[in-house]
Amino acid sequence: MKNASWHFNRRTFLRGTGVSLALPLLECMGAPPANTKRAKRFCGIYFPYGIVSRKPGEEQSEWNWFPDKAGSDYILHKSHTALEPLRDQFTMIGGLSHPAGRTMGGHDTADIWLTGAKLKGNRLQNQMSIDQLMAQQIGDLTRYRSLVISTDGGVGEPTRSSTLSFGRGGQPIPALNKPQQIFDRLFGVAPGSMLDQRRQLENSGSMIDLILEHSKSMRGKLGKQDQQKFDEYLSSVRQIEQSVERSQAWLDIPKPNVEATGLTLEADDSTPETLIQTMYDLILLAFQTDSTRVATYQLGNMNGATSIAGKFPSLLGLGKNMHGLAHGARKGPGGEQLGKWQQFLNTQFARFLTRLQETSDGEGTLLDSTVVLYGSSNHHTHQNLNYPLLLAGGERLGFRHGHYVNYDNKVPMANLLTTAFNKLDVQCNGFADSTGDLPELLI
Repeated sequence: MKNASWHFNRRTFLRGTGVSLALPLLECMGAPPANTKRAKRFCGIYFPYGIVSRKPGEEQSEWNWFPDKAGSDYILHKSHTALEPLRDQFTMIGGLSHPAGRTMGGHDTADIWLTGAKLKGNRLQNQMSIDQLMAQQIGDLTRYRSLVISTDGGVGEPTRSSTLSFGRGGQPIPALNKPQQIFDRLFGVAPGSMLDQRRQLENSGSMIDLILEHSKSMRGKLGKQDQQKFDEYLSSVRQIEQSVERSQAWLDIPKPNVEATGLTLEADDSTPETLIQTMYDLILLAFQTDSTRVATYQLGNMNGATSIAGKFPSLLGLGKNMHGLAHGARKGPGGEQLGKWQQFLNTQFARFLTRLQETSDGEGTLLDSTVVLYGSSNHHTHQNLNYPLLLAGGERLGFRHGHYVNYDNKVPMANLLTTAFNKLDVQCNGFADSTGDLPELLI
């Protein structure tokens, strides 16, 4: 135990920074005290292009996303069949949207789903997303501050992003999109000896130090516009610096020993069901091993011409790509094809919630301690009002489920994000255009 204590003391500091880094409970540290708080987690999951919905007075469809009435006795429509057994574990939410997104283009709002920023005209500067604000406050408790994944991967382009997560200054955080890559990052053994890895990290740190030192003299020679661009560059460098420091701090701590049995790590965009299920399973494993407590998953970006996820519906026999289904739903007799695509997505989501519910976490389950936000920033045919949203889990955090709540458009979606934020034992003193919590969702 003496050796374990030495390791603990040494590992609780970022090398050379003096910043305290709290670690998750390790077996070598002994049993936790009786009052140890269990981990609290957040997961944001986004799908593009909206849902089937009919305006008042129009012929309604059995594929409508939204129930016909609010309250606890609402009836789920056909696309939500797989979620029926879980209805006590989630809340259907209608009416919310980001006011800043209502005047933006229909393809532009995936970028702001977790930020609430306004991207319009020449002003395409985003702001930090709510998941990264969470990671900023609770991310030091885990090896990885957050897990950012998407079907397309990378960052995409402004207003057509391939990531839901944005860091300080609104810089997009690249999303991982290959299951094997994600698994290796979470649980794989890095090549080379421990000494080689340490030297590589030290060399990286030295190079970053030189870049930052050189930047001090260089910045003063630039014009105002160039200084702004240069500051964005330096923000990215500092994020790399923090990543290197965290890697140094965690170098001696072995990653969880997780077998890949049951995971299809070779899944790709040619097998949408297997790929989506594997991505969900990786998020579950990341939470179960306490590798991270914050995750985002974008099922597809809003660039219909290039998104590799766009073809998923046609691969499943639904005829059109995602974009085509969204337009066709308003022209057809009931939006059946889009409804079936939504049914497919909801079935995969239900499987994810079920697995969280079946996974123990102390005296409860992973679902009890995880708040999951699922939805889109489009209503139908790219309309940026009345987002289809579903909030699940988090019973241990104080959420109350089993009902449909329909707000008017005066309530910003930022209130929902703030409510989730404040239940993670962190406090948000105003996010985007939030006006407060949503007490209807709480016990």
